[in-house]
Amino acid sequence: MNPHHFRTIADVVRHRAETQGSDPVYTYLRDGESEDRTIRFGELDRESRILAVMLRHWGVQRAMLVYSPGLEFITAFFACLYAGVIPIPAGLPHLVRVGRSLARLSAIASDARADAILSTARVIERATGDPEFIARAPELARMRWLATDGLDGETADLASEWKELSAEDATPAFIQYTSGSTSAPKGVVVTHQSLMHNLAYCNAVEENDRETVSVSWLPHSHDMGLIEAILLPAFAGYRSYLMSPSSFLRRPGRWLEAISRMRATNSGGPNFAFDLCVEKISPKEQESLDLSTWRVAYNGSETIRKETLLRFRDRFQPQGFSWNAFYPVYGLAESTLLVSSGRPQDAPIFREVDADALGNGMVRTSQLSTVRTVSVVASGRALFDTRISIANPETCVECRSGEVGEVWVASRSVAAGYWQRPAESDFTFNAFLSGSNSGPFLRTGDLGFLDDGHLFITGRIKDVINIRGFKHYPQDIELTVAQSHPAISPNGCAAFAVDRDGSEHLAVVVEVRPRLSNSEMDWADHAIAVIQDSVTHVHGIALHTIALASYGAIPKTTSGKLQRQACRRSFMDGSLDVVRLWTPESPLSKASAV
Repeated sequence: MNPHHFRTIADVVRHRAETQGSDPVYTYLRDGESEDRTIRFGELDRESRILAVMLRHWGVQRAMLVYSPGLEFITAFFACLYAGVIPIPAGLPHLVRVGRSLARLSAIASDARADAILSTARVIERATGDPEFIARAPELARMRWLATDGLDGETADLASEWKELSAEDATPAFIQYTSGSTSAPKGVVVTHQSLMHNLAYCNAVEENDRETVSVSWLPHSHDMGLIEAILLPAFAGYRSYLMSPSSFLRRPGRWLEAISRMRATNSGGPNFAFDLCVEKISPKEQESLDLSTWRVAYNGSETIRKETLLRFRDRFQPQGFSWNAFYPVYGLAESTLLVSSGRPQDAPIFREVDADALGNGMVRTSQLSTVRTVSVVASGRALFDTRISIANPETCVECRSGEVGEVWVASRSVAAGYWQRPAESDFTFNAFLSGSNSGPFLRTGDLGFLDDGHLFITGRIKDVINIRGFKHYPQDIELTVAQSHPAISPNGCAAFAVDRDGSEHLAVVVEVRPRLSNSEMDWADHAIAVIQDSVTHVHGIALHTIALASYGAIPKTTSGKLQRQACRRSFMDGSLDVVRLWTPESPLSKASAV
């Protein structure tokens, strides 16, 4: 069976139910360890048809999918496709955190103009049973909340009433809300054509077949978690094991243990996940691991660190992890998911580039790593009829070789635009190169350069710090800070610019260790001094502000991506939980206690 011959992913699932009906496709791992429930292709098709009939009966057109981790989300997603309803995945990290998610869910519901919320009875009871629910989330309170679990009883015969719909290539398959790492979340309209093209792209570069086995802890509302861990296994016909993000974050060893136990071939996540494994997995936990089957270890969604890859390889090579298994990738929701990728048995590629030249938009490579160079990791090549151009974001002129510019993408994977935002859609999805008038391109908002066809990402346009005419990339400063003291985690720092007297100055927020006691505050004094010296020595700039914040205070997306602009806003308005603040004016000002 060739899935490329089908127009929608729903068509693929229907065919798999006919030809692989008894094959398991999804298994949920309770607490990231024990097998909770498995659903087979035949069951997935039948349950999706039942719910699709109910959705048509309820008259739903656009549905928000608000589910805690589990398989219920998957059935609801495919049921929407079966029914011609546009699904809108909306993250719910954990059942007990419904209240914390209301603000984001309200914003999505309002922007998407959804007419129903699909969820489980437990989530609905928890959300709507809150006495302050109506006051805190009036948009959600006015909507229909429909429970999709428990439909197998009296509704079992509805599967036969389902009638197939024909979907056009250009019609929306789903609306994917962006992570909001630099701005308010926007709804990306992913069409059936762009989804099927990107699934075929992912499948081709990973060389998947029915023997492939996937393990994932990524949120199902995140583009990588949805497409790589849920839709791609259905597309290619292989098995996927899923666990909740919280199971991984509470004990990262569960991730690698699942890969080892299930003999997984495909798994991955953002760069910080690999760092957590090195930091948190004990030697005793490591001993029992067998990672020899892991051949696609994709790393994307945030800055990929050379140091992270090397540390992970050195730590887990005795357990059979292969250096060539690393798949550095680049993608974004606006291009459905994947833009560029490595290939099987390709070793990661690095470049050492001069930091000062990079700040001036030029790429000057060096054979040696020094305090004045930064390491950048290639995110593979553009393949599968995908084209990348590097353009000056202001003039729209294509950059010359050796110049840094905005990454522009042309591909059938590019989405249709932002939901109900015509002006932003035209700017972002309809760019043309000045002079040649080549296009249309997707403007990604990311900066990077091409070298021998390999894409190197250097940062986000909105995150770049401009001080005295020199540009600095926050992730490079954050790495320097993280490496300056052993108690600072790689994902526990945010760097951004603050305005003082009409000029931009550098500020960093650093998370302190959990349960930092008063007797340990000498550590804070020493860390502040070390951070100052390290940043000045490596980057040639003086720090204006160092804020030591409580552990977990730095905002992150559901997939763990750092939200620098949200952190900056929280710091500026005083809502960030600061333990100690250093500035030239008030060098040791204690703000609160942990």
